[in-house]
Amino acid sequence: MSKIAWIGLGVMGGPMAGHLQNAGHSVTVYNRTAHRAQTWVDTHGGDMALTPAQAAKGCDLVFACVGNDDDLKSVTIGENGAFSSMDEGAVFVDHTTASASVARELYADAKSRGIGFIDAPVSGGQAGAENGVLTVMCGGDKDIFDRAAPIIDAYAKSCKLLGDAGAGQLTKMVNQICIAGVVQGLAEGMNFAQKAGLDGDAVLDVISKGAAGSWQMENRGSTMLKDEFEFGFAVDWMRKDLGMCLAEADQNEASLPLTALVDQFYKEVQSMGGSRWDTSSLMRRLTRNK
Repeated sequence: MSKIAWIGLGVMGGPMAGHLQNAGHSVTVYNRTAHRAQTWVDTHGGDMALTPAQAAKGCDLVFACVGNDDDLKSVTIGENGAFSSMDEGAVFVDHTTASASVARELYADAKSRGIGFIDAPVSGGQAGAENGVLTVMCGGDKDIFDRAAPIIDAYAKSCKLLGDAGAGQLTKMVNQICIAGVVQGLAEGMNFAQKAGLDGDAVLDVISKGAAGSWQMENRGSTMLKDEFEFGFAVDWMRKDLGMCLAEADQNEASLPLTALVDQFYKEVQSMGGSRWDTSSLMRRLTRNK
């Protein structure tokens, strides 16, 4: 069992940290809003800290799951950041969906301090975090990954090293690019079914068992038909992720015409008041004038 710090207790981080505590590790948590950390401790046990540095002191591994590049840099190399108190040989695992460039920057900074660093964004959503079945995409050194992977297994169904620092974040970008196209296609298909006078649920039942089947179809098709979007992965978050995909594509000269188009569709959803709607709300953009 390991001594672990967990930084960031949002809808993903809170359950993930809970799985580590339930697995028997000694977990100290930090959250920018202290009452959320206290609530977590009241629910799961463990301890809470008032700064990332305090949480990380003396820990074997430190995990983070925060909002964006700036948040990540704040809790690692900012004032009272975790890197300042981590012991040489300790490992920092970042589950934030962030840029590949910040992953490489923090990897280099950590290495200069004798700290291991793994960028390890996840896929599977809140339900995956709660049920401990996330997919974890990792970048970094193999020896460091080999130390972290058995701990990550507490909340993962799949955890794979994809390459050097930044490879985890790049793989998460691939994930988001693929999701964007699938959700748009699903929205158009369900809207077409409705316009054609078909029973949408019956259509979903049959086509989900064929080549069109996907996680999005299984988990979002029926709620699209019901016009239900007050849950799930927020449009604001998806636009943040797609923005990073498009910025990276500018650097590596990848062509992302569909991704750019769907990003603009999400911008329209935001203008409709849907910033916090689930990403499947692309359907509402098609049906708003019906």
